[in-house]
Amino acid sequence: MATVTLKGNPCNLVGNLPAVGSQAPDFNLVKQDLSAVSAGDLRGKTVVLLTVPSLDTPVCQIETKKFNEQASALEGVRVLVASSDLPFAIKRFCAAEGIENVDAVSDLRDRGFGARWGVAIADGPLAGVTARAAFVVDPQGKVTYAQLVREIAEEPDYKAILTAAQA
Repeated sequence: MATVTLKGNPCNLVGNLPAVGSQAPDFNLVKQDLSAVSAGDLRGKTVVLLTVPSLDTPVCQIETKKFNEQASALEGVRVLVASSDLPFAIKRFCAAEGIENVDAVSDLRDRGFGARWGVAIADGPLAGVTARAAFVVDPQGKVTYAQLVREIAEEPDYKAILTAAQA
């Protein structure tokens, strides 16, 4: 079990991050229109899967906006930003911020998602949501990159994620 911090205070995570080279865990996330997107739907494409606690927080908003700006340059790459927010809130945020190049999705129906990916926060004030992490999954469904951001209130290493997605 990994540990991250929230403003220096430790938070334990449930599960283990998938190892680079391993088969990516499954997921069944909810899009803004309430339809589902699963790992199987994305086979054959490179996927950047970002997990964030909530799009109602400044760092998650910054991260989503930055990836939205960068995603159009990632030919053949699908970028998903997964949170525990309801699809309705995600839709409002994306409409207000002009988010069109990433798919912001919810783990509303797949509450085991965070544990399978090793990012479910088990305790502390954010218990029940996902930690900040980034994964790149190749077209065959293998994890080629994994980054757990140790301090939830900090942004990920954008350059490393984008480089891994283009490899």
